[in-house]
Amino acid sequence: MSPMLPVVVDAMGGDHAPSEIVAGALTAAADGIPILLVGRSDELGDTGGLEVIEASEVIAMDAEPGSSVRRMKDSSLVRAAEAVRDGRASAMVSAGNTGATMASALLRMGRISGVARPAIATLIPTPGSTPTVLLDSGANAECQPEWLVQFAQMGAVFAHHRLGIADPRVGLLSIGEEPGKGNSFAKEAYAALVASAAGGVRFIGNVEGRDLMTDDVDVVVTDGFTGNVALKTAEGALKALLTALLSAMAGRPEARAAADVLAPELDGLYKEFHPDAYGGAMLLGVRGVCIISHGATNATAMRNAIGVASEMVRTDVVRHLTTAVDR
Repeated sequence: MSPMLPVVVDAMGGDHAPSEIVAGALTAAADGIPILLVGRSDELGDTGGLEVIEASEVIAMDAEPGSSVRRMKDSSLVRAAEAVRDGRASAMVSAGNTGATMASALLRMGRISGVARPAIATLIPTPGSTPTVLLDSGANAECQPEWLVQFAQMGAVFAHHRLGIADPRVGLLSIGEEPGKGNSFAKEAYAALVASAAGGVRFIGNVEGRDLMTDDVDVVVTDGFTGNVALKTAEGALKALLTALLSAMAGRPEARAAADVLAPELDGLYKEFHPDAYGGAMLLGVRGVCIISHGATNATAMRNAIGVASEMVRTDVVRHLTTAVDR
């Protein structure tokens, strides 16, 4: 296998940047993944000899995405996307402003030919099974029904190459399993997805929010507004459940004794459902690998996000996405 171009990391993006981002990048480099950092070199601390692309500006987490990317041409996000565009890096990773990350990738890398709108694909943990791919989880608050067909095509490709699922089952998120359930958007999307079988989509019909964390479906498509609400609801529910469980086991002495026995299993469960385990979500539909990590990314999450980026480069997922959309 030929050597891979570096993964470029936005060292200035995220709530814990740059220290945690650089620490994660160094760990990923120790794993054998070539890394480029981008940011203000005088603020990065010890970079362990990793090459740094200088960028004087930082797009704030609460900045307006589109105007910031157009105005701040020397920002770390823009320079990272340009590194992929110019063939200097194979993928970009950022835990910074999500909208600005998307805008940078779209404006600098460009869109895959034929893609109406890129979408964010996020992994939802499923107990005892492979995760469910949810898209769009936040890129497009408003969608056209036919866009969901492309989301389905791209999500199936992503599920195959990221999770090893041979023939992913695609469901449409709605308020009932029956074809007639949902608003007019859901009904039109359902009809478009039924007609998409010729495009290689294995559409199994409507699914509900309760199905996201089951092995009944592999890819769930919806608009970005609904998808983001579903994602954040699942994250909040899991956090509340784990907190309640730990609190209950810290009560009576008998409960604490049981917790000591169950500690290894509980630790494994915590790690399985923690967002850090998945590193980040992939922006599907742009001409390059772009991994978007959550704002609270720490060193472990960044290491995993870089690992995902490397894996997607190795499997040539962008080429497979292009083929799927063409078909």
